[in-house]
Amino acid sequence: MGTQPAATGHRTLADQFRSWPDERLARLLRERPDLATPAPHDSAHLASRTATRSSLSRALDRLNRLELSVLDALVVGGQTTSAGLVRIVAAEPAAVTAAVERLVDLALVWDAPGGLRPLAGVADGLAGAAAAGVSGLRPLADGASVADATTRITELSPAARALLDHVDAQGGTGSTGTADRVVRPDEATTPVEELLARRLLVPRRDGLVQVPGEVGLALRGGRTTREPVDDVPTLATTARHAGLVERTASGAAFETVRRVELLLDQWGTSPPGALRSGGLGVRDLKASAALLHVDEQTAALLVEVASAAGLLAQGLAADGDGGWLPTDAFDAWSGRSVAERWADLASAWLSSPRMPGLVGTRDQAGKAANALSPELASTFQVESRQMALAAWATLPDGEVLASGTGLPSLVALVAWRRPRRPRSRDRQVAWAVTEAELLGVAGLGGLSAHGRALATGDQAGAVTALAPLLPAPVDHILLQADLTAVAPGPLETSVARTLHLLADVESRGGATVYRFSASSVRRAFDAGWSAAEAHEFVAAVSRTPVPQPLTYLIDDTSRTFGTLRVGHAEAFLRADDEAVLTELIHHPKAGTLGLRRLAPTVLISTVPVDVLLPRLRDLGTGPVVESADGTVRVARPDLLRARSPRGRRAPGQQVVRETSQVTAAVAALRAGDRTADFRPSQAVEPTSPSGALAVLRDAVETHTSVLIGYVDNHGSTSERMVDPITVEGGHLTAHDHRSDDTRTFAIHRITSVRPVSAWDQD
Repeated sequence: MGTQPAATGHRTLADQFRSWPDERLARLLRERPDLATPAPHDSAHLASRTATRSSLSRALDRLNRLELSVLDALVVGGQTTSAGLVRIVAAEPAAVTAAVERLVDLALVWDAPGGLRPLAGVADGLAGAAAAGVSGLRPLADGASVADATTRITELSPAARALLDHVDAQGGTGSTGTADRVVRPDEATTPVEELLARRLLVPRRDGLVQVPGEVGLALRGGRTTREPVDDVPTLATTARHAGLVERTASGAAFETVRRVELLLDQWGTSPPGALRSGGLGVRDLKASAALLHVDEQTAALLVEVASAAGLLAQGLAADGDGGWLPTDAFDAWSGRSVAERWADLASAWLSSPRMPGLVGTRDQAGKAANALSPELASTFQVESRQMALAAWATLPDGEVLASGTGLPSLVALVAWRRPRRPRSRDRQVAWAVTEAELLGVAGLGGLSAHGRALATGDQAGAVTALAPLLPAPVDHILLQADLTAVAPGPLETSVARTLHLLADVESRGGATVYRFSASSVRRAFDAGWSAAEAHEFVAAVSRTPVPQPLTYLIDDTSRTFGTLRVGHAEAFLRADDEAVLTELIHHPKAGTLGLRRLAPTVLISTVPVDVLLPRLRDLGTGPVVESADGTVRVARPDLLRARSPRGRRAPGQQVVRETSQVTAAVAALRAGDRTADFRPSQAVEPTSPSGALAVLRDAVETHTSVLIGYVDNHGSTSERMVDPITVEGGHLTAHDHRSDDTRTFAIHRITSVRPVSAWDQD
């Protein structure tokens, strides 16, 4: 594992890769997935890819403070052994050894004949990372001795020692001011000159001076840091009954599902417009918050989660303009159990790079951040969310994050585990905790049982844990004489959707209260209901007798509904009762409607029909649209749907895809290594098509592997070891060792063919 004696070291990193078993190579490619795409040609190609700046940066971002400190100590101290690192890293020996093994597994350190060596480019990647917990020391010069530096430090005057400590604490770099840069110890007159004379500060090319690495180690007692780097921050907790946490979280989970369903039902008939930038308008977000009885930040979270789950996407509204519509996956999702629907939403949230916490804020240019805006995404948000839940899940049952101190302690723990991103992590972790409680993943500072299952990727376990905590759906309501109805529990989806059309929600909680009004009943009539259908519905779903006030309300609304008819003039209004039009034209708020009487029973308006209808309803009338043949046109609005976005995979499918990708990459790498072993030391002369055919036919007959040079469709040349199967029609069919699959090669693209004997393959 990279800690063997020097005699067992490897000449190059590629040689070390060749010595690793397939399982260890697969572990490297899983930990650093950028190395597997596209599949490396061989171990040498993999070794060169590990040292690229972008790949190194991603790998360093995944290290905790201890691992970064061990890697930094190896850069400072130079090539050494695990025992040498134990001496200069302020941590327990076992922790240092474990960190070294992980660094070797990540190919950031390799085992050379002279000891452990950091990968080329690591020193540059760690430069300027002192704020991330590493030392910031410079590498030791050849022949530098910490003991000699310690002796020189003891000879300093108090003022010079204080200055040296100050420069080291401020990053190890400073300026000389007016002091002479070249001076002997007996000629030094200032603390700066004294440090320069004793080589405790050395000049740099940019005119500054810096503390040498051996001096920095001496100042820190022979260690690269003054404080231990293996002290993992602990979470500040308090006791709370686990049952209370479960009930609170399950209640929030139920409300999340219900609100998402209610919102998308509303947007299915009246979709909000999409901004030119692709986001959701501020007015539409406020309207959604009012509809759901939540604040705008919670509404933005629900909208973002619905989009991440593939239930919401951009599509064309009825007027042909772009808008935000439920996808066709929403109908299938609505038919599943509440626990399954919640698990879909929570899993999508956990793996989403979206940052709804930024909605409503402004950037440096003063531009407001809108929900669903493409800019509100960060790849680090997913890792922050998952790490926060993983750390949160370590708390035992009965313990939750302490009020006031729990969240800062969680931020500190995540920052220790990922110290290279401390400035962005704090807000992201805070958002993760807040969003987890809003969505029902956690409650009262504690992670629920279904939240713990979700954090481990067990979506089925989350459904199993949540289902018993949810209230059973009911199919009835209790009508009351004050024109209200009480739902004694969560209504079944079909009943809730129909009741929401006929009544307005007045209050929510364990029992939801609905209120019937003339406007709500008129809304049902606008959707195509008749009075008989309204009476039949309330009688069917009520466990109590239908009170007379509700019966009268439905009948009265039905009598006035349609007495006023609207047509296209810009618009005309017609009524059989002259008094209705007279009352309307003299209404104090009808001045903006542009009404003019043409006949005792006919008015015209200069306002378009789509604007006139809602204004007339605001005045307390119940108008309906009249068609060209004089009949009433009442139709239920069409349900609009957008196409489900492509590319989103279930967590299980993603794991399978990544596993197969890593397996294919390892197979390709091994095949490339075998090809490299059989590659001749001198250039191979190009083979003519006829010569290639002859060698390939012999290989088919003798079942011999061959090494071919092949030019692909992009003009790239590669060498492949293949087992020829057939040669026919100008094409070679063979088993390709690189892809571990049967492929067809065009013979005119084969530049060279070299048989590989059975003795060579052994």
